[in-house]
Amino acid sequence: MSLNRSEQLVFDYLQTQPEERQHWREKVLATARQEADPHAAAASLERELWRYHQERSQVAAAFRSQAPLGAAQRLSMRNLAEYLLRLWAPPRPKRRLTPGDNAASEPEKI
Repeated sequence: MSLNRSEQLVFDYLQTQPEERQHWREKVLATARQEADPHAAAASLERELWRYHQERSQVAAAFRSQAPLGAAQRLSMRNLAEYLLRLWAPPRPKRRLTPGDNAASEPEKI
């Protein structure tokens, strides 16, 4: 998965800050439990990650050096949200196929 520069910055920061990583791991797990749809979970996390990026840009040197003052252009955090869900959330159970579900993919017998 490819992360943009801002997503990579957040991910690297989380890797070096154990308390922050634990906080986000718990947040990812809670969001995954709360949202049945993985796309909705990623969208929710994406908004949270953007707010986190903005907040860190005010206080953390690594973030301040990347974003010039006054730069409030919204950047996507969707890839990072999806990556964290894949990394930390438990896998969703796969849907079991019943014998009737597979009928559409089999060629018709004449």
